[in-house]
This record gives sequence, C-alpha cells and structure tokens, in this order.
Amino acid sequence: MQFLVVALSVAAFFLLRGGLEWQSSTSYVLCSPEDTEKIYTVDNANSRVQCMLINNAVITHTGSLAQVQQEWQDSNAGFFGKYRALPSVRYIQPGAIVVPGLTDSHVHILEYGATLQLPLEGTKTVNETVARVRNYILSNADIHSDKSKFVLGGGWDHTFWPSGAWPTAEDLESDPVIRGRPVVLQSKDCHALWLSQKALESSLPFPQEVDGGLIVRDASGKPTGMLLDNAQELVKQPKLLEDDLLRRFDSAIQNAVKFGLTSIHDAGLDPASLKFFKQEARRRILPIRIYGMSYFDENGEYWGNTTQPLIATGDERLTARSVKIFADGALRTGGAALYEPYADNSITNGLMRIDKDVLFKYIPLFLRDGWQVNVHAIGDRANGLVVDAFEASLNGVNVTALRPRLEHAQLMTKADMHRVGKLGGKIVIASVQPTHAISDMLFAEDRLGPERVKNLYAFRTLIESGARITLGSDAPVEDLNPLAGFYAAITRLTPDGDSPHGTDGWFPEQRLTREEALRGMTIDPAYASFTESILGSLEVGKRADFVVFSQDIMSIAVPEILSTKVLATAVDGKLVYGAI
Repeated sequence: MQFLVVALSVAAFFLLRGGLEWQSSTSYVLCSPEDTEKIYTVDNANSRVQCMLINNAVITHTGSLAQVQQEWQDSNAGFFGKYRALPSVRYIQPGAIVVPGLTDSHVHILEYGATLQLPLEGTKTVNETVARVRNYILSNADIHSDKSKFVLGGGWDHTFWPSGAWPTAEDLESDPVIRGRPVVLQSKDCHALWLSQKALESSLPFPQEVDGGLIVRDASGKPTGMLLDNAQELVKQPKLLEDDLLRRFDSAIQNAVKFGLTSIHDAGLDPASLKFFKQEARRRILPIRIYGMSYFDENGEYWGNTTQPLIATGDERLTARSVKIFADGALRTGGAALYEPYADNSITNGLMRIDKDVLFKYIPLFLRDGWQVNVHAIGDRANGLVVDAFEASLNGVNVTALRPRLEHAQLMTKADMHRVGKLGGKIVIASVQPTHAISDMLFAEDRLGPERVKNLYAFRTLIESGARITLGSDAPVEDLNPLAGFYAAITRLTPDGDSPHGTDGWFPEQRLTREEALRGMTIDPAYASFTESILGSLEVGKRADFVVFSQDIMSIAVPEILSTKVLATAVDGKLVYGAI
C-alpha cells in the first residue's frame, strides 16, 4: 500500500510538472482550415501540409491535424496509458498561407534605417530633392536651430531626373535654409555621395585621383560635391554614436518583421557596425537573425587568421563568418567594370575598386582561414576576374564547406556563367536582387547596347548553367519588402505591369517560377549562410521561423501579389509581428 501511494505521488508530480512546462513554453499547433493544405514547407518536394506542431522554438510534427494528434499521442504517452493533451490549435484565416520565415540575402540594415530619417527616393527632379532636404530641416527643431549639425539622408537617383546629370553642391546652396549646413546625401545605389559646400570644404584637401573611385570636378578642376565609389571614404563627418545606431536598427527592424523577414544577410559590416551588433546580441535576444559580412579594407592589416568567425548556436541570432570584398562600382553610376566601354559613355568601361592582384592574394587567404568570401561584382569584367580568383583559390580545398558568393552577379558573359555552373551549385553561389532588374531595365539598354544587355540579370541562364542562386533586395537601394522581389523575379515587370518589352516582361525568358522565387528567399539563403539544417523550410527538427500571408502568393493572379499583407511573423515560434 505504501509503495502504491509513493508511486501515485511520483506520477502526480511528473504530470503536474509536465503540465506547467507546457503552459509556460511556446507550444501550439498551427493549422490551415479543415481540408486545406496551406502550409508551404519548402522541403525538397515543395510539399504542403495542413498543420505543424511547434514546441519550444522547434517544429516537432507536421501533417494533417489527425496525423499530428496521433503522432503526438504516440510520442507523449504517460503513466497508465495517459498522454499529455495536444497543445492549443490555432487556425490561420481562410485564404491565408504559411511559408518559412523569409530571408533577405543582401541588405544594409543600418543604412536602410538611416534612409528612413530623410528618404529621398522617388523624387522627379533635383529641385524636388532639395526641397525634401529643406523640409526635413524645418521639421526638426534640433537641426534647424544648429547649423553645425550634419544633415544625412539617402535614396536620390539622378537617372530618373530629366537631365540625368549629377547634382552639385551648388544645387544645395541655392536654398537659403540649407545654405551653410554640412549635408551628406547617399545615392540610391550607395555608390555616390552628394555633398553640400560646407561638407565638401570640411573634407578638403582631396587627392588629385582616387584608386577605385572618382571625384567629380568642373571644367576648372574644382570638386562639384559628388564623390563616387572609393572616393566616398574621403568625407569627414562625425562618428555615429551608439544611440544613432540603435535608432536606425530599431526603425529598420520594425519594417523588416512587418514585411515577413526573420533573417537578414548584412552585406558589409564596418567595425563600428559589427561592434554594435555584438553589443546588442549580448544585451538582448536580437529580434531577427543577422548573418554579417565583415567589410574588407585592402589598406588595413589582414585579420582572417587573427579573428575568430562568430557562429550562432542554440538560441543565438548573430553570425559573422564571412568577409565582404568590393570588386567594382555600380551600373547606375557608371562604375561597374565592363570588358568594353559603356554604350552611352564610350570614354570609360567603369572601374575596379580593387586591384586584381589583391583579389588573388586575399580570397585564398580568407578561404584557407575558414571564412566565407562574398565579393561584390556587377560588371562582366569584375565578375570574370572574381570567378578567375575563385577558380584559382578553390583548387585542392574543401569547396562545399566554403560556399563563396558572387554578390550581385548582374552582368556576366555566357562563358563566365557556364564557368560558375561548372564550379557547381554547391560551390559558388550567385546572390542576386530581382528588384534591381526592374529598376535598371529602364536605362540598361542605353547604357550597355542591345546585345550586351541580354546578359544582364540573366537569372534563368545562370540556373540552367548549373549555378545556385539566392535572392535579396540590396535595401536601401531597393524596397526591403520581399514581396517586391518575389513579384519582380516572376514577372520582370514594373509594379504597374509594364516593361520596355511590354506586358510579358523584360526578357521574359529569364523569369523565375514562383517555387524558385520562394526557395530563393527561404531555403537557398539558409544554404548560403550554412543554416539549411535548422532554417529555410518548415520541417521536423527545424526552428519555427514562419510568416502568415493574407493571400496565397503561389496561386493568386500576379497583379494581386503586391497587395498581399503579412498577418504574422514568428521567430522561434514566437510572434514578433501581427497575430494569429
């Protein structure tokens, strides 16, 4: 009798403790309505299920509700044949779908946060842009009352202005509210800075020339206030404080989770940014996962053998195990390095921001020391040289473990695309941005000519050559919303449904399928960041990062895609935006 009382007491203790654990943990079943399978798992078969059970940040069961319940009972049997009750079941609304948490494979998150302060994108003329700066100053009393404070903004795009000419310091000085203030405005593609006269003067003296950059000068040789690529580093401005970075980060992350992003690959962390992210990761659990690419300074000390890669484990969300190298400039600003001169500016074929010998020296060093190497390459000449360096570096190394990336891979010769394919989709990854295609298609043929332009943003050709791709936005250069990239990838149309080639899309043969586009924002970036075993799909054993969309983007009419809303975003099973 005494033994029975003890046994019952022990059983009651474990049952009670188990019940409390389930109540305090993140455990629930997420389902689409009865007789529907609206959870897109993005597994190898692109299968769909009705339900998934989430327990303490991990997906433990998937299938129909009946299957999940049976599996739960089978794996949670208790004393005397009893079993723990199935956690609460939550249903998404009719018409909604669930997809894995979305990843932006190429973003500049702190720079994106900065542009939210003074956004200049979408202006039609230089005067409208100047007016926006003026209104920003007038609406911020602390800046208006102190003419020594720097005014920072970004997003302007001279290619959409009537003249297409570079803006100048004089354009800013023409406004009496702006005159005499230090103003630094980043271009849409982040490859040019527009300075006011005060900001220009405070950065002098300038060298006559800059390797990998350009100081735009007038006929008399005087700087006009425009600095391109590496010349941007000449600007002297106050260092950002931790509060400045935190304000930028928080405002950027609010938008990121609202758009369904659960992970970002930050494409170029300078030492201050990396230090900030490390401090934030120590201070709190980061709201989303950050995969950082540390900025490479060819003029600094080599650090690949003295710095340990940071790799998130368990509940950690910050990884910094890759290096970002800039090979050339941007197509929009005429800095992309081409084999042949620009069609609309025959005196130049762009510029390499880094010497070829530096690529061949440091790429193998970083790979040898265990770093993923991600190289910004836009023009065909830059991409060709980087592929040369990858081929030379990967000889005799464990290439699958290294996964180097071509960041942008915008313009490549067919021969170079095939070279990437021959290296194998598990070796070199092309990190591409579909929204760049629908932005640049408006001027691309004028810049490159009718034949060369066919190899620009040739996503389908890359895939058919055997390359593996991953998708991103390059925000703040383009819209951070992943649905903008999804739409651009499958349509190659402007948001209002047009293109230089009509309503079928710009070079429609290069479009991606919806499945390819979804994989490019989920499992492909997980692979590109070495996390495919725990992220990127809704499979048993993986972390429960997911998004609930208001409409089925995999089947609705194309014009409806951009009106789709994010109803909920979850990281580790916990909502960071919206509700279910």
